[in-house]
Amino acid sequence: MGIKMSSKIEQLIDEIEDYIDSCKYQPLSKTNIIVNKEEIDELLRELRMKTPDEIKRYQKIITNKEAILNDARAKAEALIKDATVQTTELINEHEIMQQAYAQANEVVRMATTQAQEILNNATMEANGVRTSAMQYLDEMLANLESAMTATLATTTEHYESFYNTINSYNETVKANRAELRPIEVEQMLKEAEGESEPAELSLM
Repeated sequence: MGIKMSSKIEQLIDEIEDYIDSCKYQPLSKTNIIVNKEEIDELLRELRMKTPDEIKRYQKIITNKEAILNDARAKAEALIKDATVQTTELINEHEIMQQAYAQANEVVRMATTQAQEILNNATMEANGVRTSAMQYLDEMLANLESAMTATLATTTEHYESFYNTINSYNETVKANRAELRPIEVEQMLKEAEGESEPAELSLM
């Protein structure tokens, strides 16, 4: 039996996805976006705070199912005990000895079958809830991991692009300076720079 999973964690993941969708693209790019570090950090911090409470909620659900399973076991044992008492009473009646054996065996068989069905159903229900909760948590963490990986990749690409742009501007400035200087003036500047260097100290 499945249950509908709806939590604050799921809502926060939706908010993170909406925020990423609302971010503007970097200039001249259709894949890289600009992320506000404070906003994404706040969303992730809230998600981290909500996660323990949600996990406790699912653990409580699983615990309740364990209680149902224990109750089913108790009812099964009570049915078998009642069947045994009825069997003993029937056997003690000498006039209906043969009938007592037949009826007792049937009662025990039916009680055992019913008890086994109760145990099987309760076990399947508890296992189903446990599996659903674990699968949901795994999907939630996978979505969070994917969002953080995408954010890290976008940030890295942004700073690499910024570095390459500045480096390109620097090379252009150097080239422009070289074009503005005649060769003779450049040579004089180099010689002047060479003369201005401090003389090496001699230890001799």
